[in-house]
Amino acid sequence: MGVAGRDYSDVSRLARGAARRAWKVLRANWHLGVTAFGGPPVHFRIFNVKFVQKTKWIDEQIYQELFSISQALSGPASTKMLYCINLIRDGFLAALFSFLIWSLPGALGMYGLSVGVANIDETLPRPVYALLSGLNAATVGVIALAAVELAHKAITDKLSRIVVFASGAAGMLYNALWYFPVLMLASGVATLVYDYRWLHRPITAVVHRVSRAKLAFGKKKPQNSIRSPRQSSQGDEPVEIHSDRPRRSGEEIPMEDRPVQTQHGSAGLPVTEQEAKNVDTTASDSTAENEPRVIPQDMQLGFSWRTGSIIIGLFFLSFIAAMVLRSVWPHPGPPLLYRLFSNMYLAGTIIFGGGPVVIPLLREYVVAEGWVSPRDFLIGLALIQAFPGPNFNFAVFLGSLTAIKYGYSSALGALIAWIAIFSPGLILVHGTMGIWSVARSRRWVKAMIRGINAGAVGLIYTAVYRIWQVGYIDEGFQYGKSLGDDPWWVVVTATSFVGGRWFGFSAPFAIILGAIMGLIRYAVVDA
Repeated sequence: MGVAGRDYSDVSRLARGAARRAWKVLRANWHLGVTAFGGPPVHFRIFNVKFVQKTKWIDEQIYQELFSISQALSGPASTKMLYCINLIRDGFLAALFSFLIWSLPGALGMYGLSVGVANIDETLPRPVYALLSGLNAATVGVIALAAVELAHKAITDKLSRIVVFASGAAGMLYNALWYFPVLMLASGVATLVYDYRWLHRPITAVVHRVSRAKLAFGKKKPQNSIRSPRQSSQGDEPVEIHSDRPRRSGEEIPMEDRPVQTQHGSAGLPVTEQEAKNVDTTASDSTAENEPRVIPQDMQLGFSWRTGSIIIGLFFLSFIAAMVLRSVWPHPGPPLLYRLFSNMYLAGTIIFGGGPVVIPLLREYVVAEGWVSPRDFLIGLALIQAFPGPNFNFAVFLGSLTAIKYGYSSALGALIAWIAIFSPGLILVHGTMGIWSVARSRRWVKAMIRGINAGAVGLIYTAVYRIWQVGYIDEGFQYGKSLGDDPWWVVVTATSFVGGRWFGFSAPFAIILGAIMGLIRYAVVDA
């Protein structure tokens, strides 16, 4: 066989291998882009069932690691996680293909709706408002259920429970671009400090000093003594004889009467076989915690931390160049489509926390610019909650409307917005995965992951609150108001949550049911 024949054989073999990998990716991911309703919280639950429990492409620990990375970096959280799962499994081309499968169905749907919304009257028919409110109410229930289920995985002790509560409460009380990443960083630092016991020694010292002070004070004024008829030979002071009476609740036990504590925290040695097993288990768990993480060969990446660092560095250079170019563009400024690109590129770079955070930020970058009306923005907000796939596809809707308003091609505006908002997160997470292959075995990294996971889950409860506050829309309040203003929407939300929690409702079914219940309300109350 000649050189040409060997080359053809090699190309043919590579083509067959690529086709097999593409088919495997398609078979595993094809349905996600059309069935994954409910936003990132629900997506994470779907990915856990799909890739951890069923296909076993990754294990639970890698899933938790990817969850932390996806939440800690800017960009669409669930999209980054799916990208990383396929990147680990079959490499870059598979990851890119999975992203297209995941994002394009929702993006095409939002593009089609944007063309329709651009041609409707200023006021929508009342049944449409009822339908959209029902979709929002059901989506809140679906996201709340996902938050509860993710919390069960993220909460490992009392501290992580506190972190979930604190981050959720803090996210409800304040909102700013820098705020969510700071909350997640603070959550990671909290578990790091706790796991390394950096504050245990000073706190223990203070507690011991207080205990000794109480004990000394108690010796000066003994309470468990009686006067003996015999007097000491050295004076008239009575001899203290400790009473055997039962001590009252809250009365301190003298040090000499206290049981000796072992290193395992129990009094004395284990006296039963079960206690001995518990001691051995605790010791083995502690040893396992300090051992380096062994990553299976089929779950390791094929590029180094240096490559990852270069990718991240090149991205930030491109980001700086895009922002500088916009600022120095001669009067009257850059073209509209470039401003659209730079706004979406900036949003994709600085948005932490995924879809729930992108909504208010895009309002500032699109509505405040005068490109999209507040009414159309709110319609798109309701629609994206009911669409499968990533919430960042909302940018497609906004980009298309912007282009239509100023006489450009709607498809071009949608494509520019889609590329600009998704690129930063995917590039950053791709580079981070190279660095992560080195950092993942560090004990301090594991400690911070635990806190970041808990903090991110808490912010999902924040997302529930945010959507709840603007989910009810009607002819008189097209900017949205709280779903709690009408008890019917509370019932819709509760139906979605209870149905998913105890009756096995899937997210698509729950959301469609919410839309039907919205129309029922219109037929009974407003028709």
